[in-house]
Amino acid sequence: LIEREEEVCIFYEKLSIQDSLNSNGDVELHSMEDEIRFLNIQLTEEKRQIERVRKDVPSKHEMESNLIKLQKELAMYQDKVQSLEKTLVNSLSENRSRLLGGDDPSFDELTKRIDEMELKLERKEEQLLEKDLISDQVTRLSDRINAKVMNGKQDTLTLAKKVNEMQGKVKDVTRKMMAVVSELSMQQANAMQLQQDAGDKQQFLELCHQRMEQGMAPSEEFEYEWLKIEYKESRYKQETKLKAKEAEEEEKHLLPGGVFTTAEPRPNAYIPDDDSGLPLPRPYGNMVPFKPSEPSAHMRHYRKPVIKPIEI
Repeated sequence: LIEREEEVCIFYEKLSIQDSLNSNGDVELHSMEDEIRFLNIQLTEEKRQIERVRKDVPSKHEMESNLIKLQKELAMYQDKVQSLEKTLVNSLSENRSRLLGGDDPSFDELTKRIDEMELKLERKEEQLLEKDLISDQVTRLSDRINAKVMNGKQDTLTLAKKVNEMQGKVKDVTRKMMAVVSELSMQQANAMQLQQDAGDKQQFLELCHQRMEQGMAPSEEFEYEWLKIEYKESRYKQETKLKAKEAEEEEKHLLPGGVFTTAEPRPNAYIPDDDSGLPLPRPYGNMVPFKPSEPSAHMRHYRKPVIKPIEI
């Protein structure tokens, strides 16, 4: 039991380590899921910006219609330019030149206006540079985000595989622990049963001592076993006596020549009753007395004879 408890403690430590690894993997998985969610949001925002820009761009049919319209206007203006060139070349036409109204600006005003235009141009160039920098930064960020997304997918796949492997290992360890716990419970049940049996045996032993002190048998079972042993011994003695008797009978039925017979021995000699000689057995010779055999079983079919009285 102590070894089983040590094994259970080791399994519990392994299970706690697996749980900590599993929790760490869950935390990393949640962080990766949050990052993927954030990247998906940014990706949807970029797609929305792209769609908005695409919607702002005119369609192909509108562009073609505008192109046709502009070509017509260009042809009209070209005709107008040709007509104006003809009037300009003709020196006899009255509408050859047209004086423009208004005043010409002075040199200071032109200088001032040029400075203002240069300032506006510099501001526009600065804004353009800023937008270029922002565009480059956005491009770098989008590239970085795409790279993170791709790496995140790979890391998520590897992490998912690791999590699956860890879950499989945890299930195996849990299954083994359940088997060990069930085996431990069985061993505990056996130990409790053995303890109960030991207590019953101790109580039975005390009861046997009490009965022996009273001059009785230790228990009824022991008494029954003792009687059984005595019966077996008596039966064995009877069987040995019977076997000895049968051996004696066999010796009686064994003839001197070594032939075994079951016939009863008949007397072949007699002791004379006269006083003239010694009491020694004498052979019968040819006149051996007849000894009738026992009646057979078929005699039961015959009635006994009724002896009639003799009348004189």
